Amino acid sequence: MLEQRIELATRTDVTPSPHFPRVRPRRMRRSEPLRALARETELSVRDLIYPLFVVHGTRVREEIASMPGVYHQSLDVLQAEIDEITGLGIPAVILFGLPAVKDEVGSEDYAERGIVQEAIRVCRRVNPDLVVMTDVCMCQYTSHGHCGIVRNGAIDNDETLRYLGMTAVSHAAAGADVVAPSAMMDGQVGAIRAALDSHGFTDTAILAYAAKYASSFYGPFREAADSPPKFGDRRQYQMDPANAREALREVALDIEEGADMVMVKPALAYLDVIRRVRDQFDYPLAAYNVSGEYAMVKAAARNGWLDEQKVALEIVAAIKRAGADMILTYFAKDVARWLA
Repeated sequence: MLEQRIELATRTDVTPSPHFPRVRPRRMRRSEPLRALARETELSVRDLIYPLFVVHGTRVREEIASMPGVYHQSLDVLQAEIDEITGLGIPAVILFGLPAVKDEVGSEDYAERGIVQEAIRVCRRVNPDLVVMTDVCMCQYTSHGHCGIVRNGAIDNDETLRYLGMTAVSHAAAGADVVAPSAMMDGQVGAIRAALDSHGFTDTAILAYAAKYASSFYGPFREAADSPPKFGDRRQYQMDPANAREALREVALDIEEGADMVMVKPALAYLDVIRRVRDQFDYPLAAYNVSGEYAMVKAAARNGWLDEQKVALEIVAAIKRAGADMILTYFAKDVARWLA
């Protein structure tokens, strides 16, 4: 048997492809200039949206332990951050706020002088051309940590819609270009579109978190936003990670309700969903490279197990290759520097 294996391994009469040696794909891989010419997916800083966490106080710039390089920032510090983002050429940010006080109905979520509303005004003042997006949800503002109004131990979907509409209107009034509902309440896009239009904000765009999964990759974000639920979990309203066809129904519904853009979240573990949405819908498509995906790379890099730059660029390229037009990622500033 050993002799037979050696004979098979050393045979020289194996018939090559009839196209060989005329066709040699390696020819276009010989050098970086050749690889660049043949590259199918080209990353650009224009693809990036950078998430920001804003808090009350002064001179606050505290690194989030589970998300190295990402900070809680007060409004007085935010100006320098926007200057840096502008200098890197990143075209858009999405704002998440931590309120001064939480209550059952998330009052600061829709307050005229809420933390996100004030952060929008800072962004507008520092760089009027920056695209300012805002997360529209309730989890970080409510005392119970859920994404909607709780009645009798359960989320009241329809009552929550009114509060989401109020929040979106308050963000638009402060100057947001795009509101991004992430609560995964049925009908939320339609309710927000109606609220915006009825208050004269017909030009404010909606980026729908259309396919947002009940993922275990959100752990670091929940530390960053102080938003873990105080009871139960979010599987009753966020999508089952096992489902892909359902994502297409969710996207279709949000488009029907008036979404201008749609999102898949998370991104890395759901590249197949991004691809299916891209193939079926001719709408601008975002994907969120979420906190857990970011934190894993950071942790492995700090242990010397992988090259952070190469892996991060590979991940972001994979998300774009799958079909995303825009990528929300905590790597945005790093990617902008690496691409420069």
